[in-house]
Amino acid sequence: MATRLFNVTLATLLDDGYGLIEQAELQLQDGRIRYAGPQAEAPEFEPDESIDGAGKLVTPGLIDCHTHLVWAGNRAAEFEQRLHGASYADIAAQGGGIAATVRATRAVTQEQLVQATVPRLLALMNEGVTTVEIKSGYGLSLTDERKQLRAARQLAAQYPVDIVTTLLSAHALPPEFADDADGYIEHIVSDILPQLAAEGLVDAVDAFCENVGFTPAQTERVFAAAQALGKPVKLHAEQLSLQGGAALAARYQALSCDHLEYLDEAGVKAMAAAGTVAVLLPGAFYFLRETQLPPLELLRKHQVPLALATDANPGTSPILSLQLMLQMGATLFRMTPQECLRGVTINAAKALGLNDRGALQVGMRADICWWDCHDPSELTYQFGGQRLLGCWAAGIRR
Repeated sequence: MATRLFNVTLATLLDDGYGLIEQAELQLQDGRIRYAGPQAEAPEFEPDESIDGAGKLVTPGLIDCHTHLVWAGNRAAEFEQRLHGASYADIAAQGGGIAATVRATRAVTQEQLVQATVPRLLALMNEGVTTVEIKSGYGLSLTDERKQLRAARQLAAQYPVDIVTTLLSAHALPPEFADDADGYIEHIVSDILPQLAAEGLVDAVDAFCENVGFTPAQTERVFAAAQALGKPVKLHAEQLSLQGGAALAARYQALSCDHLEYLDEAGVKAMAAAGTVAVLLPGAFYFLRETQLPPLELLRKHQVPLALATDANPGTSPILSLQLMLQMGATLFRMTPQECLRGVTINAAKALGLNDRGALQVGMRADICWWDCHDPSELTYQFGGQRLLGCWAAGIRR
């Protein structure tokens, strides 16, 4: 399918800002961008479809680079408990928290897990998301981590969206390894990771390095095993406390460090030197009513790329709107509209190690959003309403 969009405003994202080109044309062919530039300079082209864009905005397809989208069960009752004063520790002591989602996820089949996830995935796609990262971490056994990752692969085969899978077995302790974190880490590095990597289910490896998660030493064992298998790493880092996880991840050339509310300047410098992306997650910050802001000025000072994501999960960010993250990134974290849009396009692509998308450039994947607005700042300014006029994934209109 070959498509021509003319009379549009392009936000190419190719410079440090929006990379705007007015009175522009975009040509899509064989799943790639054939031309993106001034309409007056466009080469001759005979498309299957030609669309007058009415001067409206075209951006790259949106990228949600941090989600836990595949899960079973529901933790709305825990949300209500917290509103009545229960602490996370109280809920966990009653068998809630991640343990509740693990039980629910283990109890269903792969097909049931897929069907539970479909509405969440469609919610993201309906807002212009063309690439989604999905983590495991609610199985915590070889069988159930495999089930989560296979569900993600099945969704990618059934829907016009690209899905990147991340192994997050080092998310929490499963009941079989209660009080034996080192034993569980050994199980991950000796059994879960190598087996699922051999099955082609693992694109990257993540861990939860935190005072309520895994220590830096345990995290490093996971990273070393991933590195030996040629898998890139990323990290849930410095969300609730400063553990030095970001600096550790940077030593392993991590694609991204995510959350980062308690990140210090040493960690920022390490990320900058490694080219590691800072993925900020305002949904979790909002939902947990946190007060410690990520160090935005330090990240800017050291020119660390900034990305935004939903962190969609059942416990701490049950939010299925990447467009809302644009608004929250600006209002809660004081990011600029340019930083927000770059954070769900070109920098989100970097956070996934993908160099073939996130910008409007010849040769890149034809992942495109056509919006009912003229100024890209409107995508951050206003939340709600249907602004998406059209979306193409790998050149095919959805």
